[in-house]
Amino acid sequence: MASPVLVGFLTTMALIAAIGAQNAFVLRQGIRGEHVIPVIALCTVSDLILIAAGIAGVGALVTTHPTAVTVAKIGGAAFLIGYGALAARRALRPGALNPSEETPARLVEVLLTAAALTWLNPHVYLDTVVLLGSLANEHREQRWLFGAGAVAASALWFTGLGLGARRLAGLFAKPSTWRVLDGVIAAVMVALGVWMAVS
Repeated sequence: MASPVLVGFLTTMALIAAIGAQNAFVLRQGIRGEHVIPVIALCTVSDLILIAAGIAGVGALVTTHPTAVTVAKIGGAAFLIGYGALAARRALRPGALNPSEETPARLVEVLLTAAALTWLNPHVYLDTVVLLGSLANEHREQRWLFGAGAVAASALWFTGLGLGARRLAGLFAKPSTWRVLDGVIAAVMVALGVWMAVS
């Protein structure tokens, strides 16, 4: 049986790699080389808080209302499959991501934007709190090891995306790169959704 740390790491990496508003913003800041470290820190700490809340909250549900977890699992599976379908659609209709050539923004403005993209996104609660919390609690007493793997994946992803963006700027200017990435994301999301539904 796979280590809970590894399962948490791989599951979170599959979820977080989806090209959404938050990732696009981190990538954009990385390409521009503007307030990258504070943005990475904000996104990582936000995920740490959300993952911990998910594990703690769903853990209480497991002991008192196990049927609620079953409902969350079914909803999470449907969400993953739907998210995979959206990624597949993006892969078939790729769009260019071109950071604008604006004047440098102030740190406060950048952090407020990053916080809004993180905390005002309803998907973050489904992904991080409900779905990851539910998956973590399937490991029972080892659920916090799953959480440690999930936080490690988040930190690695945002650091790699933010700091590596300058080197990948040319590559990610090509719609075909986004197409391949979204195709991989679609396959992983649908597979995770089906596994969650039948487990």
